[in-house]
Amino acid sequence: MNERIASISAVVSCMDGYDPDALPVDTARAAIRACLAPVGGVERVATRSALGRVLAEELVPAFDVPAHDNSAMDGWALRSADLEAAGATTLNEIGSALAGRTYSGAVGPGECVRVMTGAVMPQGTDAVVIQELVKVDGRRITVPAGQKRGQNVRAAGEDLKTGVAVLHPGRALSPADLGLIASLGIGEVAVRTRLRVAFFSTGDELASIGQPLAPGQVYDSNRYTLHGMLSRLGVELADMGVVRDDPRALEEALRSAAASADAIVTSGGVSVGEADFVKQTMAKLGEVLFWKIAMRPGRPMAFGRIGNAFLFGLPGNPVAVMVTFYQFVREALFALAGRGDDAALPLLSAQAAHPFRKVPGRTEYQRGIVYRDGAEWKVKSTGQQGSGVLRSMSEANCFVVLEHARGRVEAGEPVQVQLFEGLV
Repeated sequence: MNERIASISAVVSCMDGYDPDALPVDTARAAIRACLAPVGGVERVATRSALGRVLAEELVPAFDVPAHDNSAMDGWALRSADLEAAGATTLNEIGSALAGRTYSGAVGPGECVRVMTGAVMPQGTDAVVIQELVKVDGRRITVPAGQKRGQNVRAAGEDLKTGVAVLHPGRALSPADLGLIASLGIGEVAVRTRLRVAFFSTGDELASIGQPLAPGQVYDSNRYTLHGMLSRLGVELADMGVVRDDPRALEEALRSAAASADAIVTSGGVSVGEADFVKQTMAKLGEVLFWKIAMRPGRPMAFGRIGNAFLFGLPGNPVAVMVTFYQFVREALFALAGRGDDAALPLLSAQAAHPFRKVPGRTEYQRGIVYRDGAEWKVKSTGQQGSGVLRSMSEANCFVVLEHARGRVEAGEPVQVQLFEGLV
C-alpha cells in the first residue's frame, strides 16, 4: 500500500466536523475532494473531436483576432475628420470593399468606400455609417449629422489579442471553445486522457433485464441510471454487471476493476446490517472509509481507494444512488479528470409552493418541479419522496435542497434548488 493510499484516513480525520457516524454533507464533500488529484495522461486530438474534453495546455494566440480593423455593418467607410460639425456631410464614393476582398487604395479628404460586414477598413478610414442612414445619388453619398469616430468598427484584436492566453488547462471544452480554437487556425489540441470508470451493482436480489424474475427479485435499475449519469460526464465506461453476495465474487470484481479503472462506482452493500463481507473485502484490498452521512436520501456511503482506483460505494435504493452520485461522485470524477473549473452544481432560489416537511440535523434532497407563476419562480414536490421511488426522479426537474440546520418550510418561503436540465 503506497503512502498516498495510507494517507486517506489521515487527511479526512483531522477535518473539522469529521464524524463517520454523522457526517455533514459539506464535510463529506470536502473530505473526498481533499484526497483527489488528477489522474491519467495527455493526448492530442483533432479540434473537431475535442468537445467536452479537458484541455491540457494553455492556448495563446499568435495573432490578433480579428487581424485587422473591419466593418461591423454594411455601409460606407469614411474619415471622421471629414464630418461636418453640424448638418449633413456629402462625400464621393471611390470604391468598395467586401469581406475577404480589401480596397487597396488610400482614402483621402472628401472620399468614402462602400463596405460590407467583415470587410477590412480601407486605409485612412475610421468610421462606418450604416446604409439605412445614407442618401445615395450616383457616386455621391450624403450622411446625416451625429456620426462619430470608431462607430460600427471592430478593432483588430477586439476578440483575441496576440500573446494573451484565452483558454487554460483544466477547462472542459464547449462548442464556443472549439470555434475559438478554430479561429486561431489550430487543428489539434492537447487534452487529458478520458477518465476510466468501472461500475457494478451488488445483491442476490437483482436480475438483469431479459431474465425472468425469481421470487423476491427485482430488475437492476441502478446500473442503467449509473450508465446514463456517467455517460454524460464523457468518461470511458466498463459495465461489470451484477456482483452476487459472495465474498469471492466481490473480491474478484474489485480486483478486476482496480486493475483497469481510475475510479469504481458500486451500488448496494454499504448499509448497516448488510453482509459484513463487503466491508471486510474492501478493507482487505485497500483503504475504504464507511460513512453515515447526515442526509436524506443516501445516508450510507463508502469512499476510499483500492489499488490505483478510487472507490465510491453508493447505497442500493435507486433515488439514493442518484442523489449521492450528483452530490459527491460527479464532482469527484471531474477532479480526477483534471477539470479545473467549478464543477459544483449551482444553487438557485425559488419560492416554496406549499410546506415542505423537514427536521433539522440533516441535508435533504427532495424531488421537485420548478415552474413559473406570474413573475415568480416556484417549486412544488413530486409527492412521495421515498428513496426507492424512482418515479420521483423521473417526474422532477430539480432537487429541492433543504439545508442541514433547516426545519419545516412554509409556503412562500425561499428554498434552494438544483435544476436537472442537462444533468439527469
